[in-house]
Amino acid sequence: MSKITKKVVSLGILATGIIGTASYRKHIEKVKSMSKEASIKERDYGNMQVYFVGGGLASLAGAAYLIRDCRFRGENIHIFEGMQMLGGSNDGIGTPNNGFVCRGGRMLNEETYENFWELFSSIPSIENPKISVTEEILNFDHSHPTHSKARLVDRDGNILDVSSMGFNNKDRMALAKLMITPEKELDNLTINDWFKHTPHFFETNFWYMWQTTFAFQKWSSLFELKRYMNRMIFEFSRIETLEGVTRTKFNQYDSVIMPIREYLKKFSVDFKTNCTVNDLDFKEGESITVSSILVNENGDDKVIKLGKNDLCFMTNGCMTDSSTFGNLKNPPSRTNKESISAKLWSKVAEKKPGLGNPKPFFGNISETNWESFTVTLRGNRLLELIENFSGNVPGSGALMTFKDSNWLMSIVVAAQPHFKGQDTNTTIFWGYGLYTDKIGDYVKKPMKECSGEEILYELIHHLHMEEYWDEILDTVVNVIPCMMPYIDAQFQPRKISDRPWVVPKNSTNFAMISQFVEIPEDMVFTEEYSVRAARIAVYKLMGIKKTVCPVTPYNKKPSVLLKALKTSFR
Repeated sequence: MSKITKKVVSLGILATGIIGTASYRKHIEKVKSMSKEASIKERDYGNMQVYFVGGGLASLAGAAYLIRDCRFRGENIHIFEGMQMLGGSNDGIGTPNNGFVCRGGRMLNEETYENFWELFSSIPSIENPKISVTEEILNFDHSHPTHSKARLVDRDGNILDVSSMGFNNKDRMALAKLMITPEKELDNLTINDWFKHTPHFFETNFWYMWQTTFAFQKWSSLFELKRYMNRMIFEFSRIETLEGVTRTKFNQYDSVIMPIREYLKKFSVDFKTNCTVNDLDFKEGESITVSSILVNENGDDKVIKLGKNDLCFMTNGCMTDSSTFGNLKNPPSRTNKESISAKLWSKVAEKKPGLGNPKPFFGNISETNWESFTVTLRGNRLLELIENFSGNVPGSGALMTFKDSNWLMSIVVAAQPHFKGQDTNTTIFWGYGLYTDKIGDYVKKPMKECSGEEILYELIHHLHMEEYWDEILDTVVNVIPCMMPYIDAQFQPRKISDRPWVVPKNSTNFAMISQFVEIPEDMVFTEEYSVRAARIAVYKLMGIKKTVCPVTPYNKKPSVLLKALKTSFR
């Protein structure tokens, strides 16, 4: 472990009373029986109830903080999820016979996921309850280090030398100016607005790598590019190898969601799936006080009245809302379906000032969509071919991008198995395309109209492995494409006021936790953002005088800045 990681893990262990040799059950009992810390006010919660709207990572983290740091009773915590499973965008399902699918893959980061590592240092691993999830992930990652040898590939199948960022002086000046420009001057500006006078920027190795690593578009918010540059400046000098990527042992549902779900189940947290929240009612007056929650549970409408001490935490927007799936022979169904979570956010925002504005994020599907695909195979023939081509064994290469592809296609071959349900004769990998409206280079159709087989055919031709097509196709179990109309919604250009504060001004019992709340200096589209939002919300509404792990200011460290400067001149 790095010194930073050891410090974070140690702080988490000390904060929660966990030691590496404690059993799962012993840990649960210990947390239940721990005396209250001096920083936490003694109080009798009585019959206080807490409600979470949405069953994603933020809600699960919020419930964990209530139990761990507030000594709150799990049976009085209620989590409403509209889908059949918890996890929100951290999904992962399937079987060897029908194929596996995860809508996305999350690249964690050891140095900048401060609250994520601290929280999960108190969540026991399912496979080995003697260690925490944090230890499990970091141990796995350190034994499977990332070092991409084929980050960018051109149209002729050549692996490009990306040791140089490819900047000219105008590019460097534009980036430098952005880094020192106050955010208040960036309202509604796009990345293209800033770099339109130096279009060469969009042809640099840096832009292709940064864009596809984080899923930016030219029309994405300039706010977010600036925040990513500040937050991830530590990674700037190694973006070409993606050495900063921290990988979980399995997909994030198996490695992250299942352990925290099991942790919460041990404390009898009330999970309600197939339960959609349709509206919230507020008390009249200037305060923001939720009085009732309107839900539909398994087709039945219900109204939940909140007591005077009850709390409500709402997921105000979900990037994977309205996703549709295809299969080997069929493309995903087309949809202009409104985001359920954004619809709720709109209703709420109309009732009280200061609750943000969902329209900039959820009003333009043509700009916020992209499409992923998960390939399930019998045997490892295709993975062997990709390994021979890239020089990376599965799990060591992170993202490989075909920079000249019309779809701007990228793939990730994870360490196998990537799903707990995989058998030894099954292999999988994941990919995505940013430009779903563009005609393919080899399949003369837009990506969004392609079946899984057609998407795989396009990929095999970009790899220049068409001679193996029949052999590869014979091993395919399924290719499941997934169209996500709002996956880039959090990157849309906006005013700084369009995202609400986690706990809005005048709120007495209400907080918002998602990728669409405002947390100064931090960057959206990360696990850390969800966990940080949940921690801020719980601590503030519960009056907990503990410190939320601050954003590590790598952008203010001379050694990091000097390294980044040298990289910009490579």
